[in-house]
Amino acid sequence: MSGAPAFSPSLRGRALRLLAAREHSRAELQRKLAPHETEPGSLARALDELAAKGFISEQRVAESVARRRGARLGAARVIQELRAKGVEAQVLAETAAQLKDTELARARDVWVRKFGEPAADPAARLRQMRFLAARGFAPEVIRRVVKGAEDDA
Repeated sequence: MSGAPAFSPSLRGRALRLLAAREHSRAELQRKLAPHETEPGSLARALDELAAKGFISEQRVAESVARRRGARLGAARVIQELRAKGVEAQVLAETAAQLKDTELARARDVWVRKFGEPAADPAARLRQMRFLAARGFAPEVIRRVVKGAEDDA
């Protein structure tokens, strides 16, 4: 049966398969599906149809990423990931505000899981601060977490 044409899923079918795995922003779907577009404008029409039916939602993408990555990362890193996914500025601002409300508690949880005890010397303290900074926590939050750990000891 080598002469039979190979089955090629439609753009809508490909998009639904991607959305079944996880939430995708419109920009992500556009980027992933562009190589499969055979007729100009067909991808935009398919994405418009999916958005109209509620299959594509920037808000759900932001909530999903914040829930999945927020426990381990600071607001700056989560927003950076959402920006890379092409999420709209208004949704980014709303998500950033929500994440900043819980950033101190999340940074403490991350610090406790990684270190568990105050730094023994200034070099270890800097290492702890760099660790939290690399995960996107705000400098003031990092100072409070590391300083608070020393105050508790």
